[in-house]
Amino acid sequence: MELLNDMALFVEVVKAMSFRRAAEATGVPNSTLSRRIHNLEKAIGLRLLHRTTRKIELTEAGQLYFERCKWIVDEARLAHEQLGGLLAQPSGQLRASLPVDFATIFLAPLMPEFSRRYPGITFEFDLTPRNVDMVAEPFDVAIRMGEQKNSNLIAHKIASLTRYLYASPQYLEQYGEPQTPEELPQHECLHMVTDQVWPLGNGSQTFSFSASSKYTINNIGMIKKLATFDMGIVLLPEEAVADDLKNGHLRRILSGWQTPPFSVYAITETCLLPAKTRCFIDYIRECLEQRGCKR
Repeated sequence: MELLNDMALFVEVVKAMSFRRAAEATGVPNSTLSRRIHNLEKAIGLRLLHRTTRKIELTEAGQLYFERCKWIVDEARLAHEQLGGLLAQPSGQLRASLPVDFATIFLAPLMPEFSRRYPGITFEFDLTPRNVDMVAEPFDVAIRMGEQKNSNLIAHKIASLTRYLYASPQYLEQYGEPQTPEELPQHECLHMVTDQVWPLGNGSQTFSFSASSKYTINNIGMIKKLATFDMGIVLLPEEAVADDLKNGHLRRILSGWQTPPFSVYAITETCLLPAKTRCFIDYIRECLEQRGCKR
């Protein structure tokens, strides 16, 4: 990088044919310019400029070097300007790995507006629960739930979600509505395969138990559907059951009791993100915060 900077200074000196005028154009002191060009000549092993008290002239080697350097400096400047354009209007394909439930419940409603804002971005979404290899596989970002253990990756917290208890009116009519958390172990409690222990609290009390069910499931959509078919009680974020609450298929029970918030992260290999990835993460975070999913 220092060599490229010295080449750029050399080009400016030649274009101005004066250290003083080049210093004015670049904002680099005259003495610094002279020293940098002298060091460049030492590194190359050839004199590039003939200096007199009145003017400077290119040597034969200097003329050849200038012609090559000018092209390199111009290309570097053009690349910089083009990247600046990408920051103003990001483009390219964004490859993201997401849990299917997060993608369908949270992300899908946000995509029409994101696509309108950034028409130059295309998408490849891999909806899978597996932990993709962010180094070996060509993913730009992965959305993951809960605390992240891989310290070699960068975790950008985008939301915190709280879960509440829900059941269908028909289930509650048939089996009775629990009035305290201690009654929950007597009920069919539909749970995710990795989420059997339900930690509940109401601000002053806590209650934790192992949910019991005939079903072991790894999909929120399936769990919610079973609950609407009067099959048991579920513990889910409000966003996951919003439509079912509106149409009366589910209703909240044990009001005031909920789980501690759990975090949602956007995982990247590095903190030096291309504009398309940075815009995607910032947009999701902004939208989820507006919907009450505070970080």
